[in-house]
Amino acid sequence: MALAGIEHGIGEVLQGNTKPAGVMILSWPESTFYSAVGGEPALTLIPNMLVSGIVTIIVSLALLAWVLLFVQRKHGGLIMVLISLALLLVGGGIFPPILAMLAAIAGGKINSPLTWWRKHLSIGCRRLMSRLWPLFYWGGILTFLAMLPGLSILSYFFGIDGSVFILVILCCMLLSLALAILTGFARDSLVERTSEE
Repeated sequence: MALAGIEHGIGEVLQGNTKPAGVMILSWPESTFYSAVGGEPALTLIPNMLVSGIVTIIVSLALLAWVLLFVQRKHGGLIMVLISLALLLVGGGIFPPILAMLAAIAGGKINSPLTWWRKHLSIGCRRLMSRLWPLFYWGGILTFLAMLPGLSILSYFFGIDGSVFILVILCCMLLSLALAILTGFARDSLVERTSEE
């Protein structure tokens, strides 16, 4: 999601020292490559596209650094939510910050006891969910890549209209993320149990 934010920021920087028409902007309004995704819509509270782009890139790099180095710390998920919210408000797109916030909420459970899972789900159910986790994890990554840059590649190089696929891919991406989170909790509850034994 941070890399998608950087991509939005680059598009905004390339628009130069101009004033956006409103809070809703397009990161790549003139780009044929990004036409399949509507020019990459975003919103910004910063009244200058160049500044918005620079701030978007900085916030995206902060999000990337946080995810790679600090998210597992106490309040790591909360801080990731705040960085993602900032990314949403400065021009980092719509879906990348929202998806990052959803992941951050789940990340807030890092290093917390998963007693609910052990109390309410049988070990067999948790084992099954644990086996399904890689499928949903990689499904989420692949559907995100299908959205960006996949739709743009299909449209630009092969002339395939991506508008038909956007809703399907978006639903699959959100569903994969939700299922990866749920099965991940089940998987972690098994690891936690094994380490306690």
